[in-house]
Amino acid sequence: MDFQVVVLAGGTSKKLVPLVSKEVPKALLPVANRPVLSFVLEQLELSNLKDLIVVVEGQDAALCVGGWISGAYADRLHVEVAAVPEDVGTAGALRSIAHHLTAKDILVVSGDLVSDVPPGAVAAAHRRHDAVVTAMLCSAPVSGPSDSGSSGGKDKTKKPGRYNVIGMDPTKQFLLYIATGAEVEKDTRIQKNILRAVGQMEVRADLMDAHMYAFKRSVLQEVLDQKDTFQSLRQDVLPYLVRSQLKSEVLVNSASQAPPEENGNEKNSSLNNHKALSRILANASMPSFHELYASDHSGSSPVRRTHKCCAYIASNSNYCTRLNSIQAFMDINRDVIGEANHLSGYSFSAHNNIIHPSAELGSKTTVGPYCMLGEGSQMVDKCSVKRSVIGRHCRIGSNVKIVNSVVMNHVTIGDGCSIQGSVICSNVQLQERVVLKDCQVGAGFVVSAGCEYKGESLARKEK
Repeated sequence: MDFQVVVLAGGTSKKLVPLVSKEVPKALLPVANRPVLSFVLEQLELSNLKDLIVVVEGQDAALCVGGWISGAYADRLHVEVAAVPEDVGTAGALRSIAHHLTAKDILVVSGDLVSDVPPGAVAAAHRRHDAVVTAMLCSAPVSGPSDSGSSGGKDKTKKPGRYNVIGMDPTKQFLLYIATGAEVEKDTRIQKNILRAVGQMEVRADLMDAHMYAFKRSVLQEVLDQKDTFQSLRQDVLPYLVRSQLKSEVLVNSASQAPPEENGNEKNSSLNNHKALSRILANASMPSFHELYASDHSGSSPVRRTHKCCAYIASNSNYCTRLNSIQAFMDINRDVIGEANHLSGYSFSAHNNIIHPSAELGSKTTVGPYCMLGEGSQMVDKCSVKRSVIGRHCRIGSNVKIVNSVVMNHVTIGDGCSIQGSVICSNVQLQERVVLKDCQVGAGFVVSAGCEYKGESLARKEK
């Protein structure tokens, strides 16, 4: 097999409480009334990458995710769902399933990625450069409220995020430097040997690591085995491979990257090195700085061991973001029924909205553009919905206003309620005249009549 795909689907992320629960793990959170995991799976299917391992943190969450996949993708994808312990980190999750990895190359994708970038394009770039790792980068998303009102949560300033500091070669094909997490705020220190080898470097702070990586399997497994303290692909494994690319400590199966022979036959070694360099130059009109650095051009010196770390930069016209916070959940739901509605998988009406044929609307009830009303939901008279997603089988009373919000399935909303910039999880009951602004209401919670909340997280106490 050419490529195996590992989808890291997470579990019940603490950052997404109270949206997530034992019944609704992160992978099944709805985006435009579809589980967020479905967006990754469909992109993989379109790229003909159909041999998948979906890794879920926690046995209960794995059962939920596995049950949904078996019903939705039984005849379309070959999927194995693997449960791993919670909070092991992305590198730890891969260690736990390492015995299942057998292909030459592994594509690792975050299950919370919502994107229209073809995963096959990242895989092809990885193969083209014979890289040990290829990371997909995209423009850092702008987060915050839309022009028409609040978008939920306490972070109400529209601003671009600073996710990474990334250095690339002039061709923008190779990663030379990467700082993530707390490292972003520290002084930038570039290795001299990399600067000497490449000549110049472009530094970017406007790109986000999309958490889609192609790895050479042998290298990935070697790093995970030898660096047993590594927990994160983004913060540990990728920076390590980038730092060590011109003094590689990993074994790369390439004639041009073999270490010098130890049998004392320097003439044969030199000849082999010269032949290897000749093949590189013959096969590429512009050899990479790795190949030039690995030899002194004459073939008289031993080949230095190097490896390539590549970047695949998505076009600015592509949509690419991750559902890794409550604000991101709000933003993505807004986008997928708005400017990125090509990702929704639905046909929009002449009014630029989606109203399921089985939904019922009362007299003088309006559902505006960039809205969605799910199967079997009912709205009584004089309701107004703007830039919001309403799930399946909801019951909404009269004179209800819903703006920039997400209402999940089987929710009951009493007369005269006002909901703005909020997330209402499944099976919630809002009694009459409830006012919510920038709130999250956990599954099954009941909000008493006449209550008003702003910027609150409301959820039942776990037993």
